Amino acid sequence: MVKHCPNCNAELDDDSQFCSECGNNLNSPAKTSGGGSGVTIRNFIGENENIKVLDEQGPFKIIEYEKDLSVTPGEAMMKYFSSQMNVRPRQLVVDLSKTSGIYLQAGAMQWMSGSNKLSSGIKGIGDFGKKFIKSSVTGETTVKPEYSGDGYLVTEQTYKHLILLDLKDWNNNLMIDDGLFLAAEKSVELSVKRRTNISSALAASEGLFNTVLHGNGRVCLESRIPYKELIIIELRNDTVSIDGPMAIAWTSELELTVEKSGKSLMGSAVSGEGLVNVYRGTGKILMAPLTGKLKLRDLPNSDK
Repeated sequence: MVKHCPNCNAELDDDSQFCSECGNNLNSPAKTSGGGSGVTIRNFIGENENIKVLDEQGPFKIIEYEKDLSVTPGEAMMKYFSSQMNVRPRQLVVDLSKTSGIYLQAGAMQWMSGSNKLSSGIKGIGDFGKKFIKSSVTGETTVKPEYSGDGYLVTEQTYKHLILLDLKDWNNNLMIDDGLFLAAEKSVELSVKRRTNISSALAASEGLFNTVLHGNGRVCLESRIPYKELIIIELRNDTVSIDGPMAIAWTSELELTVEKSGKSLMGSAVSGEGLVNVYRGTGKILMAPLTGKLKLRDLPNSDK
């Protein structure tokens, strides 16, 4: 089968990397619509040695800038050591041609290319009212814009860590902590679920409602903790107790309550733990064990 350049439609050799007619890099992420029209993106993924692809699932690709090169002499030392400690700019790149569309956190889009469409995701006044209520109880924004098309979409840079999850690995039902949502395929439905026990909201310093992602598709979460430090706990008709709000996401079938760490108040006092979050049932938990703040006595060489 004869191959043609997607930029100028010239005939190509089987092992060509560049088009002999227009010089187009055939391995670059270019989007064209035929007939010589289209967009060619240079010095980006695959061409820029400072850009590293961390993960890729479906239409989503996470990139990281290994060094922040746009620095002044006064910033150089801080930026250097930030890079050494994995504090680096990251972005989510979406290939909209690989999906029917996505939801994106409001204000997160930096640039996009190709024949893409943007809609508000609101279907009338009634739908706006429902989404306003959801935003009021979960802390998430009311409107999540919907993007679709055949081009690329790139989000604003962030120093947080971007995590890609496939909902099929989470029983197609994932409850997430406030502020984690960044993007999801349109095949994923967003809803709000009330805690099964009011005590979990009153005593766990967490809201009474949470955002739930359900259906088939991939989602992108924005986390302060990198994926390599997150612990995945699987329950099969069992119980897990966690001291503090370290679980950032879990399958929504799990029952969450807040209980004494011991069978009695005296037992809780002796253990020093007090109240703990208790998850029961069958499902999975995504836990960030390093979210807690160290006390001074926990630091090395401390005699406090």
